[in-house]
Amino acid sequence: MNAGRTRHGVALGNTEVVRFSARHIAFFVPLILLHLACGLVLLVGVSDVAISAFLTTSAIQAFGITTGYHRLLSHRSFKTSRTFQFTLALFGALAGQNGPLWWVGYHRSHHRHSDRDGDAHSPRTGFFWSHMGWLFSPRCVPIRYELVADLARVPELRLLEDRYYLFVLSYVLLLYTLGEVWRGFDPAAGTSGLQIVVWCSVLNTVCVYHIIWSANSFCHRFGTRRFATRDNSRNNFIVALLTLGDGWHHNHHFCPYSARHGFRWWEIDINYAILRLLAFLGIVWDLKVPPRAPRKLADIAKT
Repeated sequence: MNAGRTRHGVALGNTEVVRFSARHIAFFVPLILLHLACGLVLLVGVSDVAISAFLTTSAIQAFGITTGYHRLLSHRSFKTSRTFQFTLALFGALAGQNGPLWWVGYHRSHHRHSDRDGDAHSPRTGFFWSHMGWLFSPRCVPIRYELVADLARVPELRLLEDRYYLFVLSYVLLLYTLGEVWRGFDPAAGTSGLQIVVWCSVLNTVCVYHIIWSANSFCHRFGTRRFATRDNSRNNFIVALLTLGDGWHHNHHFCPYSARHGFRWWEIDINYAILRLLAFLGIVWDLKVPPRAPRKLADIAKT
């Protein structure tokens, strides 16, 4: 890779990835295989343990992406310790959507060029493209180091990025071990290591994929608007429920730095409720919210 480096050893750029090169194939083939692997649920069956574990791990993955990767690392909507920052980033990495530097780089680029040239997943290229098609393009493989220099200076986040697959594989091994232990202690539960792996690292990961991706596709096509933003972002109630609050996407594009995406009392924002609880416990602090003054709101709308 012909990339410049800072004195901290952080890469500043990447060479272009060639279509169907080894690097390109290694990026998109796992995405295809993971979708196909969902069929394994027919082989391993279902149990109450598997369903409970599926719901729990799905919530953790979604929280890791929407609160960790998105509200904290991408927009710095609140502050926390480096330990809890790493914990949130780890939850995000376990969601299988690449490392934190990769994810944040493309999200920050999306806000810079939303629904215009330069937006990696603009819906103007097509609904499927904005939802997941862009992930098959070689242009989305390199990390946007120029947009994540702040994160690249944090050793533990670089570790998550560089050893992303090791963390995911370790998580899969842990799930298998827990499933086998459960089977040993409670054979009547009808679970196993392989069943837990399929439900909690394959099926749930694919479900969380499409839930998160819906903000890029559905929330730029279907929903309501109230602010004069320069993009086609929409608030979508259903997506908001599934993403723990990130479906209030138009609100977010209007005021990206806000830790609160549901601006009205009826705009359910589970992530913000959790952040309020964590703030009460002293785990996070300095939660940013949109200003109430109409003049300041109008100024934000012009940016």
